[in-house]
Amino acid sequence: MTDEALRALAERVRACRICRDAPLGRPLPHEPRPVLSPSSTARILIAGQAPGTKVHATGIPFNDRSGDRLREWLGVTRDAFYDTGKFAILPMGFCFPGQDAKGGDLPPRRECAPAWRRPLMDLMPQIDLVLAIGIYAQAWHMGERRAGSLSETVARWREIFEADAAPRVLPLPHPSWRNTGWLKRNPWFEADLLTRLRREVGARISAVGIVGLQPIRQPVGHNHTSFRGRAAEPGIQSADVEGDVHAGWREPE
Repeated sequence: MTDEALRALAERVRACRICRDAPLGRPLPHEPRPVLSPSSTARILIAGQAPGTKVHATGIPFNDRSGDRLREWLGVTRDAFYDTGKFAILPMGFCFPGQDAKGGDLPPRRECAPAWRRPLMDLMPQIDLVLAIGIYAQAWHMGERRAGSLSETVARWREIFEADAAPRVLPLPHPSWRNTGWLKRNPWFEADLLTRLRREVGARISAVGIVGLQPIRQPVGHNHTSFRGRAAEPGIQSADVEGDVHAGWREPE
């Protein structure tokens, strides 16, 4: 019953035209194309910001370079990433919001979350890990636990993850390739947070769990080799994590 209800609700979301017909502010300047991938069985929710131009064109979430980087962060293959038995994907804004005068993507539309997010989450009670990507997802899923800036929030990831709250939340920056500097300034993100992220993801999507050890290259500035577990389940890959990854986000004013 829950699966049927979730499918029906997802179809209603895909047919939504609130941002065009009853917008909060300016109407969406193009035809809406809501993009989402809910699941009644996945334990992990990827809570992103909003589709970009390529995702808008294809209708496939994270079907771009940011998605490639996110899959490297998670240590999973493309097939595993789009397996709705493993991951649910819900951006804060379901439609591409357009771009500003400088060519940057606008924030997620304000209409989506009030209209749809709580009903969708209520039909996914099995979710026990939320990967909150960017300030908008963190604000909704973390509330007062969120710090004053994205950098501060992500820096407190261990405290946030280990809090007595369900589902557990791991705050992440957006995995844009354009933001190299942040990771170079914050090597703990790859050394500590990504190690924990892969462990938590692997434990949830593999019945076998994490087995074996495999060396990974460290980001720029590291002079040692560390190891992480490699999952036996085919969906988990042994991707290296290299230095020039970062978070495509803007600090709040």
